[in-house]
Amino acid sequence: MEHLFSSYKLKGMEVKNRIVMSPMCQYSVEKKDGVATDWHYMHYVSRAIGGAGFIMIEMTDVEPDGRISDYDLGLWSDEQIPALARIVEACHRYGAKVGIQIAHAGRKAEDADVPVAPSAIPFDENSKTPRALSTDEVKELVEKFRMAVQRAVKAGFDAIEIHGAHGYLIHQFHSPLTNKREDEYGKDLTKFGREIIQAAKEEIPEDMPLMMRISAKEYVEGGYGINESIEFAKEYQKAGIDIFDISSGGEGPIAAWGKPGTHAAYQVPLARDIKQALNVPVIAVGRLDDPALANAVIGNEDADLVAVGRGMLRNPHWALEAAAKLKKETAVPKQYSTGF
Repeated sequence: MEHLFSSYKLKGMEVKNRIVMSPMCQYSVEKKDGVATDWHYMHYVSRAIGGAGFIMIEMTDVEPDGRISDYDLGLWSDEQIPALARIVEACHRYGAKVGIQIAHAGRKAEDADVPVAPSAIPFDENSKTPRALSTDEVKELVEKFRMAVQRAVKAGFDAIEIHGAHGYLIHQFHSPLTNKREDEYGKDLTKFGREIIQAAKEEIPEDMPLMMRISAKEYVEGGYGINESIEFAKEYQKAGIDIFDISSGGEGPIAAWGKPGTHAAYQVPLARDIKQALNVPVIAVGRLDDPALANAVIGNEDADLVAVGRGMLRNPHWALEAAAKLKKETAVPKQYSTGF
């Protein structure tokens, strides 16, 4: 039976365990230039030392106004490559594989003077009204995603994740709540995401996994649910996605009736449904900090990998402590061996 500390191979990438450090924005760029800092280096490398098998670098954006804030990472310039490459190289030295989440915040770009979106619909009453992208601008953004992926390959990443969740730009295109366009990108809600996937496939090595994070359910009136997300995930799978990272929510103000579950593992059934419907590997996320619970998700074959977010913010050595609690073997740095 597989468990949290079983190795896992996906295309040309093999990870030593099933533990993913979830991508979590640090809002720690110092000069607003999108370049990773010493904070990012220490933050990610410490989790590699702490035993995580796969580390996902936080949401990294394809243009300056595509960021949630001016303090987010970017990959719109070659000048941003070296700092990320330094992080990847160090994480590799401590046995972790590394991916990066490529994104655009769309209407949720808080520091953009005028955010852009599929349609001119604000996120809520306190948000800026975005400008609807022209058809040509949408095509230009596909190319900006392409160039960001190309730079990520140059930086040495082991996998690429396209961010199609949490109400950011790709999610905005495939949600009928936010895409009211009348052009080709409105008539076919997955066209934008598919074109980004196809562009990414043209830039990455054949054996590199291409991942996608999706919100499998929207918790808003008129929003889509698991049946609809299964259908659009099938389109993304056909376009070239190898593994889905299953989250939920993020689109529109959440009404009281639609509040997402706050109990442990509340998103795991969504991951399981996508996995079974598409016969595709999935990453489960959301309140999986308890090692026994995370282990059960793997052992019960609900998901292939487990992403831990807040647990790793609290404890960079979460994976090492999980191995000790579960009585599983894992490599402990010799400098820390007496602690375990």
